Amino acid sequence: MPIAENLARLQEQIAEVCRRANRPESEVALMAVSKVHPADVILEAYAAGQRLFGENRVQEFQEKSQRVAGLAGAEFHLIGPLQSNKTNKAAELFGGIDAVDSLKIAQRLNSAAGALGKKMPILIEVKLSHEESKHGVDPAELQGLLGAMEELESVEAVGLMTVPPWSEDAETARPYFRELRRLRDEAAVRHPKVIQLSMGMSNDFAVAIEEGSTCVRVGTGIFGKRVYPAAT
Repeated sequence: MPIAENLARLQEQIAEVCRRANRPESEVALMAVSKVHPADVILEAYAAGQRLFGENRVQEFQEKSQRVAGLAGAEFHLIGPLQSNKTNKAAELFGGIDAVDSLKIAQRLNSAAGALGKKMPILIEVKLSHEESKHGVDPAELQGLLGAMEELESVEAVGLMTVPPWSEDAETARPYFRELRRLRDEAAVRHPKVIQLSMGMSNDFAVAIEEGSTCVRVGTGIFGKRVYPAAT
């Protein structure tokens, strides 16, 4: 199915879930996860009206960036884990970093963004799963991290994100999404700019929206299966 049709179908589905959840459709952004797909699919999605994209690796997006740099209004976020030695390039390439999980990374991003004259919005990734493959800050450390970040001038925490364990049954993700919303609400008392909740992917975005997601990240549902190995 063409990308434009996939996007239209997804927007209809998101609108329907928002109606059921009694939420304005404008509260929920659709992020097209273009990782491990060529720049051509980004251009196709952009032509269909998509403006928000998520990439997983700095080097991979660097290779695509020249093809997509001139897309007016397009916004690219890093949604995968960020290594310390990639922070300078990440600050240069992306409009937002959605997977910060330590003060060290936040500080390095702050220095890099400051040198570029940028104020970079970031999301804190919270680890709510016990899976070793998952990244994120421990919930008990979240308030301390947000407090320490208040001292940083060139990055700003604007929300939280999480990735629950994958399951064919979307309902199994609901407790994780509900907990992230609770943590967001708790954090927002002291840090009122922490508003966004990036949670929900192709298989469970409806449940995520019901639990308060403000951004769902969909890759396969838009672009199909991955077409080439990710860059190392």
